Amino acid sequence: MSQSTPAQSTPGTGADWAIDAFDPDVYFDRIGVEPGPPSLDLLERVHRAHVATFPFSNLDVLLGRHPGVDPETVARRMLHEGAGGYCFEHAQLLAGVLERQGMTVRRRMGRVHAPTNTRTHMSVDVELEGRWWVLDPGFGLSLTGPIARDDGARREEWFGTLSMHRQERTGGVEQWELRRGEDLQHVTDLLPVVPADVRAGHHVTSTMPGAGPFTEMLIVSRFTEGGHVTVTSAARTIRRPGQETVHEELTPAQVVDAVADLGLPLEAGIARTLHERLRGNG
Repeated sequence: MSQSTPAQSTPGTGADWAIDAFDPDVYFDRIGVEPGPPSLDLLERVHRAHVATFPFSNLDVLLGRHPGVDPETVARRMLHEGAGGYCFEHAQLLAGVLERQGMTVRRRMGRVHAPTNTRTHMSVDVELEGRWWVLDPGFGLSLTGPIARDDGARREEWFGTLSMHRQERTGGVEQWELRRGEDLQHVTDLLPVVPADVRAGHHVTSTMPGAGPFTEMLIVSRFTEGGHVTVTSAARTIRRPGQETVHEELTPAQVVDAVADLGLPLEAGIARTLHERLRGNG
């Protein structure tokens, strides 16, 4: 059994993150990792297992049926129903479990691909061994383990190099870029984050036309034993270490099957609704 502590506000924010919703025993059993004292090794194993267990998915946003990102809903869907999710769900789940394991956690908000975009990405910082470590479980093809929040810090992944870059303070707010190669992934600030920020970010990405791709196209992905797979509205992209990337065009029926293959639970009614949406009839 894992050790847990009572729910408490995130240090430095005064915000109630309802972390009692996230059962560490269920989480560690689902990802297949043996819990232990806080350590960088544990973070490494947990992060890698998390992204290999829980798919990234905007399925419910695309279908207009997302039930929200409050902690109880996130825990029910991801821990007990096996659903995937996107950054607001992945980050809250990981942060809540790590905090219940006694780690010092900060939730962070960021801007995807450009510093002028809305703050619609969520990641997690954990303090260990006198340093802050960035965890990014809800960004698709991204980190599979922690990277130090140090200027110039690098993490070598089989699909490229990820690196951290501290930027000039804008209005006194510290900004950090995560890059994959030369491509900007997101810009994160160090402002305190409260649950209302998460609800607002989710509202933008799940309901506002033109705010991003999630209301317009399907994106489901997961790290697998052999690499990484992404399924979109009409295609599947398969990446494997040391091999050429494979891009396959798919029919709507094949997309539904490919989504199920990535581990998302698809009831018959949901599968039919997705099929109709992909055909342009929904």
